[in-house]
Amino acid sequence: MTAAKFVEGSILRHILVMSSTAAVGISALFVVDLLDIFFLSLLGEIELAAAAGYASTISFFTTSIGIGLSIALGALVSKAVGSKNIKLAKRLFLNSAIVTLITSVLVAAVVIAFIPELLALVGATGRTAELAESYLYILVPSLPFICLAMALGGALRAVGDAKLSMMSTLAGGGVNAILDPIFIFSLSMGIEGAAAASVLARIAVFIISARGVVVKHKLLGRFSFDEFKQDLGVIFSIAAPAMLTNVATPIGNAVVTRAIADFGDSYVAGWAVLGRLIPVSFGMIFALSGAVGPIVGQNFGANEIERVRLSLTKAIQFCVAYVLMMSLGLYLLRNVIISSFDMKGDAAELILFFCQYIAVFFIFSGILFIANASFNNLGKAKYSTFFNVGKATIGTIPFVYFGAQWGGVFGVLIGQVIGAIIFGVIGILCAYRLVDKISRQGMLTAGANQQLLEDDAINIDMVAAPSPMPGRTQMAQLDEEPLCKQLAQQDNADTDDIEKVGANNTSTDKTASDKSTEKTN
Repeated sequence: MTAAKFVEGSILRHILVMSSTAAVGISALFVVDLLDIFFLSLLGEIELAAAAGYASTISFFTTSIGIGLSIALGALVSKAVGSKNIKLAKRLFLNSAIVTLITSVLVAAVVIAFIPELLALVGATGRTAELAESYLYILVPSLPFICLAMALGGALRAVGDAKLSMMSTLAGGGVNAILDPIFIFSLSMGIEGAAAASVLARIAVFIISARGVVVKHKLLGRFSFDEFKQDLGVIFSIAAPAMLTNVATPIGNAVVTRAIADFGDSYVAGWAVLGRLIPVSFGMIFALSGAVGPIVGQNFGANEIERVRLSLTKAIQFCVAYVLMMSLGLYLLRNVIISSFDMKGDAAELILFFCQYIAVFFIFSGILFIANASFNNLGKAKYSTFFNVGKATIGTIPFVYFGAQWGGVFGVLIGQVIGAIIFGVIGILCAYRLVDKISRQGMLTAGANQQLLEDDAINIDMVAAPSPMPGRTQMAQLDEEPLCKQLAQQDNADTDDIEKVGANNTSTDKTASDKSTEKTN
């Protein structure tokens, strides 16, 4: 049985190790996205950078759906693997993969049908809209590949092969980085070349992940339509809230993009650069959510409530220190960034304003990541969904709207920051309050904590990051009965199990007493 290594030792060290390793795969994708916009900026057309910004807003939405589906697959497979039921793991993997394929194909078809309308919705017009359309018409049909690749990555992490999952992501980033300059410059394909390189990168990630799941771990089983129908309920019980949580972020991003678009394509070009610069600069903070979750979860399961509280505190301290350091770096390199991407005029002004005044407030986004990770691992996954959706809607729309009215394009960024501060502060206060509430429940034993973790909804981590962390791997064992029926009867089963344990203990004691009496006689 895997040891719970986070219940002892330095919590800060655990946070540093977990965050740094998780950030490797995430940062690879972010760096490639940054290279995309860098190569396009070298062509000297501000419309190209703006078009990439608009297209990324739509693409971000579609891939977020894939992230939600991959969370469901990884969580269900890890649950079956944890219970040593390989037959069930194969069944859940195949059925979840089919759901992922069908959903991604449908989403891709709908998005392709409404690409012009969606771009108009986020503010793209004229030649910029035409360039964004050409990019999306090439990229969006590959959505099933990237969704399946993310789902397969979730399966690899579920069986403990996080290294191969990370390597597949790194390979995709390598393919994209190599093909980008070839397609964009050597073949003179421009923005369409960037899209084609991204498609081939997605296929590369899919192939490597599929080989690992099918050949190395042999998780591919036989399809049964009856079992598929039985599993749909439990799959969507996890996938639906996961997709809702992950889609919230691109919706908020679309609102900001639309507000900036009212001030011109040059500002959108600057925003496109920032949209890729932010995750590269703060990739460690995006990874922090997945890093803190297991640490909080293990200590909660071991009834080490003080270490749970200390985990939150140390994570916040790490977040503040890291963001301050990176914000200082952005401030010092602000002119280098502007010149490197050949940004001029309004685009340069927006980047300059962000590096000088806005970047440091990413602290509050990081704090909300930490709060959400704690909610997911303390039995309150719905809190995470509430704060993510709330921040992307009521924490973004009114503040961005009034910010634009009162402060122009810079007011848009200020409004977004104000929403992040409010939800970050409220979120972390709720997290500490939840820990205090658990701490006051003095009779809550380690065993009860573990049972609560098992009965709670599957861990749904928001990683603004396209690389979701695996869910809990030690859950109650599933048998071959219909899964929906199992979940519905779980509470009754728990009660029956407790009664059986009591009865067995009584019977055992009585038998031992009888044998002792016989031996004495």
